[in-house]
Amino acid sequence: MITLRNLALRRGVKLLFQEVNLTFHAGQKIGFVGANGCGKSSLFALLRGELQADAGDVNLSGKLKIAHVQQEMPSTDRSALDYVLDGDGELRDIEAALLAEPDGIHAAELHARFETIGGYTAQARGAQLLHGLGFTSQDEQKPVNHFSGGWRMRLNLVQALMCRSEVLLLDEPTNHLDLDAVLWFEQWLKRYPGTLLLISHDRDFLDAVVDHIAHVSDKNIYLYTGTYSDFERQRAEKLTLQQAIYEKQQREIAHMQDFVARFRAKATKARQAQSRLKALARMEVIAPAHVDSPFDFEFQPPASVPSVLLNLDEVSLGYQEPILEKVTLQIVAGMRVGLLGANGAGKSTLIKCLSGLLKPLNGKIIFHENLKIGYFAQHQIEQLENDHSALYHVQRLDAQATEQSIRNFLGGFAFRGDMVDCPIAPFSGGEKARLALALLVWQRPNLLLLDEPTNHLDLDMRHALTVALQDYEGALVIVSHDRHLLRTTTDQLFLVANQQVKLFDGDLDDYRQWLLEEKKNAENKLLPQVSREEKKRNDAAQREQRRGLQNKLKQLEKQLEKLSSEKNQLETLLADPAVYSDKVKIRDYSQQRVEIIQQLQQVEDNWLEVCETLETLL
Repeated sequence: MITLRNLALRRGVKLLFQEVNLTFHAGQKIGFVGANGCGKSSLFALLRGELQADAGDVNLSGKLKIAHVQQEMPSTDRSALDYVLDGDGELRDIEAALLAEPDGIHAAELHARFETIGGYTAQARGAQLLHGLGFTSQDEQKPVNHFSGGWRMRLNLVQALMCRSEVLLLDEPTNHLDLDAVLWFEQWLKRYPGTLLLISHDRDFLDAVVDHIAHVSDKNIYLYTGTYSDFERQRAEKLTLQQAIYEKQQREIAHMQDFVARFRAKATKARQAQSRLKALARMEVIAPAHVDSPFDFEFQPPASVPSVLLNLDEVSLGYQEPILEKVTLQIVAGMRVGLLGANGAGKSTLIKCLSGLLKPLNGKIIFHENLKIGYFAQHQIEQLENDHSALYHVQRLDAQATEQSIRNFLGGFAFRGDMVDCPIAPFSGGEKARLALALLVWQRPNLLLLDEPTNHLDLDMRHALTVALQDYEGALVIVSHDRHLLRTTTDQLFLVANQQVKLFDGDLDDYRQWLLEEKKNAENKLLPQVSREEKKRNDAAQREQRRGLQNKLKQLEKQLEKLSSEKNQLETLLADPAVYSDKVKIRDYSQQRVEIIQQLQQVEDNWLEVCETLETLL
């Protein structure tokens, strides 16, 4: 249990929290939401002991084991699997103690504890975590410093999950994950037995994982029961539905209804239309929940929108070796595409080609002469000039624009006052991402290419971007692990897999099912193909093997019972104060106890091995 009593916390001169009184109970899964800079990450730093409260108390019942994701970029030549196993500190401590060759009693105790904490299955568990978050079997032994920055951050996440924690602190853990990994991660977090405190701006991820929402606002924390959608409904009930908000909401609804009206009758679009209807049903409660959002912007109509913006004809894409082969794709006016596929399948490679930054290895790509591209990716943020202001960045794009018109425009992205004029070096990742998006919006592109645009954006900004994209009149191609954004802004889904780019006939729920089927098919391919007669022989052999193993299991259980009884008898004798007058007896009893503990350990290992073998035969 974690209790905050009359908590006050400052970062520099800024007061983040004042008079906060709140209790988080064991086993709760709590999502923290609120504007960037409101204090969510600082609260986590306080719980980790990295900050001290300015007033009040933070009480952690007992000695809670808290796990969190390291923010430092790891650089080591240790293998990925070894690095992940380092997340279990007790496991590593026991391994080190055993290497020191302790005496018999201590060694037996260490082996017993090693078994209790699952030491013998640790490598398998670590490998399972790595595979779930997108690493391959070959990656397990690859040195950490051979991975790119994004993959190293994934390793930090896996290391945190490896820790046998009672409290897990996660701050935007999906930023470096693709949709496939996010779907796996959701299932893992649902099974996590401890207390989960999660900062996330992904509404679908929150809905799938948490049972409470902690809304950080006005220097306080307000706890709501339920998912993020439940929180939006509860909060909406507290807010007044003003006419301006109503009109804005009606515009969003009209956009979605237009899609449904156009495509509901088409068989190829029916599932997307149904998905839009579901989103439409929620729209009425979402808009009021963001009534106090600081963001208010929209895409102005492009100067021109050619009917065909670009053509890819039998294009092969990649670097030294092709990642995608024979891609044929036409981007036309009004097209709204979401790209699906695993990390590394080629989604970002395709977007780079569409942007003109990557030339094809083979094939032909034709850009319309009036094509105007707005391209957003993480490197766009890195290319911002830290020594210059937000105002300067827009002026550099349009020297004719008045300073007041630029200030009004930047105000829609919550850049106001000194933030407009000061160098952007101190800006957070979210603020720089907002500025990069603002620069795209200003240029009025007729083709938007967005590669994970919501990383570092808070929920209000994500909602504002969703609304703006729904009204955008140009063509859109987007890669995102934010399912809400994909569901509400795209009309078509394309699957990037097996070096191909193909139209995906289905919605995001169908994609989840497709992933499960692909995993099953991959596992089946690894199994040897046998004839019917050979299968019968194998089944008979397995039945015979099971009978033998079951008999062996019974024998081992009898041995365990006998050895445990003997161990208890010796411990009873050693607990008798009278025996300590006879040093010979003490030595003999202690030696017998050590021998029995070692025998128990060996029999338990054999028992576990037989159980695991039996499980593979079921």
